[in-house]
Amino acid sequence: MTASVWQGRRVFVTGHTGFKGSWLASRLSRAGAEVFGYALAPDTEPAMFDAARVARGLAASTIADIRDRAGLAARMREAAPEIVFHLAAQPLVRRSYRDPAETWDVNLMGTVAVLEAARQCPDVAGIVVVTTDKVYAHGPDPRPFREGDPLGGYDPYSASKAAAELATASYRDAFLRERGVAVATARAGNVIGGGDWADERLLPDVVRAAFEGRTLEIRYPDAVRPWQHVLDAVDGYVRLGERALRSDGERVARARNFGPDARDVAPVRDVVAAATAAFGAASSFASAPADLVEAAVLTLDSSDAVRDLGWSSRLRLVDALEWTARWYRAYYDGGDVAALTARQIAAYEELKP
Repeated sequence: MTASVWQGRRVFVTGHTGFKGSWLASRLSRAGAEVFGYALAPDTEPAMFDAARVARGLAASTIADIRDRAGLAARMREAAPEIVFHLAAQPLVRRSYRDPAETWDVNLMGTVAVLEAARQCPDVAGIVVVTTDKVYAHGPDPRPFREGDPLGGYDPYSASKAAAELATASYRDAFLRERGVAVATARAGNVIGGGDWADERLLPDVVRAAFEGRTLEIRYPDAVRPWQHVLDAVDGYVRLGERALRSDGERVARARNFGPDARDVAPVRDVVAAATAAFGAASSFASAPADLVEAAVLTLDSSDAVRDLGWSSRLRLVDALEWTARWYRAYYDGGDVAALTARQIAAYEELKP
């Protein structure tokens, strides 16, 4: 991350109260950016946003719904951003089955609202829309997904995020490219790190089980996923934004995968065992009924980001789990996790990509 690029830059971040949004906002603030956040209040208690005192580093924090198009547009005009990071979403697969209409509304039309607001702001040079590694249509070929593979999605979450990719491409081609605005999408998933307390997500479930001393129930122990620390994903988003601000927009104006080293693609049962060991807890879990459809294997080919952006995953899975465990131990021991968050960001920036 080039601090000189971000010093004094006006940055608009949707979803800044969420897990990834809090880490992104913290990293941008640390680099000297003026960060304007727009999101609903944190939907977990506790939450990374509150525990790490993220709001203290922001130029402004607006608690509101991205589907309030008039309110969103007004706030974005006031912020006059040079770049927009869109992370606000309904991010949970199982919740998308319970409330598909809300999921579609937030993930698709919420994205449209952000793109529409951004195209009304004359200073915007770049937009990074964060989607997911689950946007791809699964077929018989088990190879890692590449950015040009067909989009799809069985569950409402995955399908709505794939639709958000299409909406973003439409806005890029129909409206924003001719203005020189670089519009990119970022596909990463299965991120871990301190401060995630979402329901029905593996590492938060491990954390709760470890600190409550109970057996963890796992529905898909053999599912294979690409695991990476949240700061690796955030680094990909930041690099896309940095390239846009350096007037190299045409090269970044497309989708990018940000996945971990191939050695860190692992089944759920192995990650549970490694995570509980990192927490110093017993590896105790039981298989629960697999009640929803999920892909057995999901991996990404990130060679485009490696080649063109100089990005690569800096933390191996074992280190990512240790950083994660250290953060949660500090929180539950009453430590200063805001200071720890800053130290982890600084330590990450010292690692060689």
